[in-house]
Formats: sequence, structure tokens, C-alpha cells
Amino acid sequence: MRARSGGPLRLGAGAPAPVGMVRLTHHDTTGLAVPVWPDGATPSLLEEHQVAPMPVERAGEARRVLAACLKCCWNDLAADPWPGVAAPAEQVLDTYRALIGRSDDLMRNWAVGALRRLHDSSWIVLSDGVVRLGPRCALWPVESFAQLKELVRRLPEPERDELTVVADEDLVAGTPAAEPGGVVEGGEAEFDDLLSSYDERRRAELVGAYMVLEHAAEPVQEARFAALRDPAMRHTLGEMLGRRGRTLIQQHERWTSGYDDTTAAEAARAEGGLGESERAVLTLVLVHSVAIPRAEGALPEDTWLSPFPTPVDELRRHTQLPIGELESALRALRHAGLLGQVKAGEEAGGYVPGPQFHRLTPSARRRLQEELILAAGPHTPLAGAVRARRSAS
Repeated sequence: MRARSGGPLRLGAGAPAPVGMVRLTHHDTTGLAVPVWPDGATPSLLEEHQVAPMPVERAGEARRVLAACLKCCWNDLAADPWPGVAAPAEQVLDTYRALIGRSDDLMRNWAVGALRRLHDSSWIVLSDGVVRLGPRCALWPVESFAQLKELVRRLPEPERDELTVVADEDLVAGTPAAEPGGVVEGGEAEFDDLLSSYDERRRAELVGAYMVLEHAAEPVQEARFAALRDPAMRHTLGEMLGRRGRTLIQQHERWTSGYDDTTAAEAARAEGGLGESERAVLTLVLVHSVAIPRAEGALPEDTWLSPFPTPVDELRRHTQLPIGELESALRALRHAGLLGQVKAGEEAGGYVPGPQFHRLTPSARRRLQEELILAAGPHTPLAGAVRARRSAS
């Protein structure tokens, strides 16, 4: 749970990785623990099932910048990609410019934004003006190395004059020191006892359904997956999710996964959840995109998604946050999938609740409903009833 919500776990010298995780060991025997996927499957299974993954902001730029990082950091193609070597961030940006054939300020700004997102999601590590491949790169399957090598060979070599080091404050804030290289140590399998009783076909169906539930942007139809249609297999699927603090969530004949209520409470206590700025911005979007349309009868009562975007001007007008802090909160909420951005077209653009709201358990939906009542109408009789019920319990 902690690795999923907060990134790779830091391990002390010689400490083993938990079950279901791989250990990335550094030269000083400290390391990181990263969750691994069952049976070596990867989220590419979503493409096989024609299921859309979670949206990524400027996904094309992120892929191209990650390719540039790989070009600069994977200098020995005879070795595994991770850990690679450190490369100046400016060298990565030069490689990116050579790749796209443009050098204007707008493309540089997009590339710097992609570096931030890749750092936040552990694809790379940015520190002291240099870039290293992040722990998620250690999970690339060996079968993909040949394709990655061909990609690196085909990427252009930039003309490098004297390189300057980009200051940390120009890229990311509060970065940890870049870790030295190390080795990948396999962890203990997590689901073999649950999957061993199934034949190869049913085992593959269970693993495929698990990956789709965990990584798809929207709930999936029960009829499309045998592991969801069959009660016994669905029970096994629930046990697989349960070992990672997750649970099956049903919405009519569609299914997804989310944190179970106990795990969510533990995560909130351990990590504090969202910051004050993020909570304030998210509340405003829920009030304007969900609460007001629902009160006007434009939204059904059981949905947390909305076609009614909250304009940025509305957020600026109703928040006391400085503009920079507001934009930072919006960026963090988009990155977490809690907000989606609607581009301006014929109608004004803005922000709507993101796909993570599909993953609320029934009790979490009720709690959020009560919190929204307290936020939108704190002096209403309904808000008084919510406070009275909570005091009684």
C-alpha cells in the first residue's frame, strides 16, 4: 500500500524486500523495494484487451523525454538498463531537442514538465542537476531489452557544446540525493499459492483481469472477462487484490479495484493524504462540478464524475491560494488522477473529477458525500444531521 501510494520503499542495509516486491540493492547494501506484477505480466496487457489505461498528461512528450533519458543513461548496452549512469539534465534536453528537431522555448518547457512527471512517478531520479534511471525502469522485462537497445541505437546524438548543470529549483523541489548504481534482486512470489490450482488458461485469465482492474482508467464490463463472470475465479481475484490492500468494487455490471477501507485509513494516518492546498482545490471542483449540478437535478445522485467543468477563473476567485500554489495543486491532482482537465473549445474549459473516483468503496462514497454536504452547506439542516449522527457514533 505504501509503495503504491507513495513510491518505492526505502530499505535499510541488508533488509529483505517484502513478499511480492523486488529489491533494488545499492552498493552500500541499502536499497529500494518495488512491487512486481504477477507472472511477469505488464500493463501492456491492457492493449491486448483494448482497454484504455489511466490518462497521462502529455503522454507523447513523456515517452520522448524518457527515451532521451535512456539514451543518455544507458551507456553500456551489454548490461541491463537499470541502474545505468548519471547524465546532466541539460544533456537529456539536448538529446530531446535533437530527437524532435525543434529548439524553441515552448518545447523546452514541455520537456522540463515531462522530466518532473517522470521524476514524480519514479521513472527517473532528478538530483543535483543530473538524471538517473528510476526504480520503475528496473521492472522492464528482459524480453523488451532487444527493442530498447534498437531504440537507443536509432536515437540521434546531439551536438554538445559545454554543458551547464540545470539547478534543482528549475526542475523539481526537494529531490533526494541520486542513488548510486546497484543490482536487482528477485523477490518472493506473492500469488503462486492462489494461482497454482488453476490450469494455464485460467491462470492467464486471472492475471489479465487483475492487471486490467488495477490499471484501466474506467471500470470494465463483467462479460468481457471470465475471471469476473465465474464466482470462484472472482473470489480468487478478490484474494489477490486483498493481499495488496485492494478490493473489488462493483458498479452495476462493471468492475474495478480500489483501496479497501482499512488500508485507506492506514494510508491517511501514515502519510497524511493530500496537502491542504490540494484538498481545498479538490473540494472546490467537487462543489462546482458535482454538488451544484446535482442539486439542480443535472446529475444522478450516485455519480462522482461530471460533464460540468469548473473554470480556472472560478477556482482563482474562490480560493485564497496564491496562483503558483494553485497551479501546483492542480498539477498534483491531475497527476494523481483525481482531476481531469477539459480543454477549452466551443464551451469554456476547466477541471472535472478524475477517474480515481471510480475506485471509491460504498462506505468511502458515503463519507465523501457527507464531507461535501458539510463543505457546500455547513449551516443547512442536512449538515446538522450529519454532525449529529457522527457525534452519536
